[in-house]
Amino acid sequence: MAQVLEFKLPDLGEGLTEAEIVRWLVAVGDVVAVDQPVVEVETAKAMVEVPCPYGGVVTARYGEEGTELPVGAPLLTVAVGGTGEAGPAAVPAAPEQGAGDAESAVSSEYSGNVLVGYGTAGPAARRRRVRQTSPAAALAPAPVAVPASVLAPAPVPVPTHQGPVPVISPLVRKLARDGGLDLRQVRGSGPEGLILRADVELALATDRGPQDASPAPAPVAPAVPTASVTSAGERVPLRGVRGAVADKLSRSRTEIPDATCWVDADATELMATRAAMNAAGGPKISLLALLARICVHALARFPELNSTVDTAAREIVRLPDVHLGFAAQTPRGLVVPVVRNAGTRTAESLTEEFGRLTEAARQSALTPADLTGGTFTLNNYGVFGVDGSTPIINHPEAAMLGVGRIIPKPWVHRGELAVRQVVQLSFTFDHRVCDGGTAGGFLRYVADCVEQPAVLLRTV
Repeated sequence: MAQVLEFKLPDLGEGLTEAEIVRWLVAVGDVVAVDQPVVEVETAKAMVEVPCPYGGVVTARYGEEGTELPVGAPLLTVAVGGTGEAGPAAVPAAPEQGAGDAESAVSSEYSGNVLVGYGTAGPAARRRRVRQTSPAAALAPAPVAVPASVLAPAPVPVPTHQGPVPVISPLVRKLARDGGLDLRQVRGSGPEGLILRADVELALATDRGPQDASPAPAPVAPAVPTASVTSAGERVPLRGVRGAVADKLSRSRTEIPDATCWVDADATELMATRAAMNAAGGPKISLLALLARICVHALARFPELNSTVDTAAREIVRLPDVHLGFAAQTPRGLVVPVVRNAGTRTAESLTEEFGRLTEAARQSALTPADLTGGTFTLNNYGVFGVDGSTPIINHPEAAMLGVGRIIPKPWVHRGELAVRQVVQLSFTFDHRVCDGGTAGGFLRYVADCVEQPAVLLRTV
């Protein structure tokens, strides 16, 4: 008799309480290994793959693609143990053990932890093992008889990889998914069979090679809320990223008494400085990285703006480190990745990290940790071709700097009318943490650095 274990949607961390099923990676009757990803879900923070801590045969799935489930709701059930006919992921049931016996031998059938998005595979000595007093006291429901037709492996296609697919990069997974490529049929050329991007590209270039023997899954587009049309108009559910953005912006406007000030600045020298830096060789420096450097130096002069308000304690909490968020538009909507410890990074390091996070955002590969913990936000809305805006503060932060497009405009330079590269800077701040004098001082310092980058040399 096999034991049927129920796997529930785990706690995804970062305060997330629900997730939407984007794509099932297994079907009923499939053999799964410990820590094999079984479903792709979308939370308010990111798209992640959820690994199953059990090894055996999938006997049931709960929820269709597009269904939103709360944390703790059943995801699927897996038949483990039995006679061992469930495939390589299953092993014979552990023998009876008393209270003083050694640790249970069932760790090969299920893992003790679920680290969302990364699986739980690792050194065996570090895995959490489960003590049992008898087989009936296993981690999940009591033993349930499973029909032999379910446990029989015959109907289940045998993949090249019998365990978790050896691929780490979410970009590689997306590349395969977009190309309709089944990663289980790809042989990796990396260490210990790790599947690399080159392996996926080669498989796609050769018409997907050996996996042609079985149908490849169709590419899956990013999940979007399903709209319903009635005589009263179209209704689009507020969930996922769109729902999270709506909740955060509404809370910001409800709780934070914000104010905005703005100024035009001559960015000609800043653009010339960047061009000179990039012409000198070495890693290229992005304009966003230079603006970030200006922001962190301005926050060092006006630390009250790198803070948050504890409304329950009625206290302003000034934060010691600058974790800089930046607004990024993606197919899933607006997200704000966070560059950790931006105040200690060079322009080269900032450019590299902005690039990494931007690419991950485009590939829907950002983790919840990449999207939380910011203390100040830089919003470069100039990429949309607009000059100005009144940004809404990214709650629970206290301020946001907005940067418009940089375009040639008439400007009085050294007493004469000239055509210069002009940008509008807008600054929204929480009026509880400071008054207009502080906010104006911050914005004026930023504008001075944009107009005369050498100003930064006096603060380094």
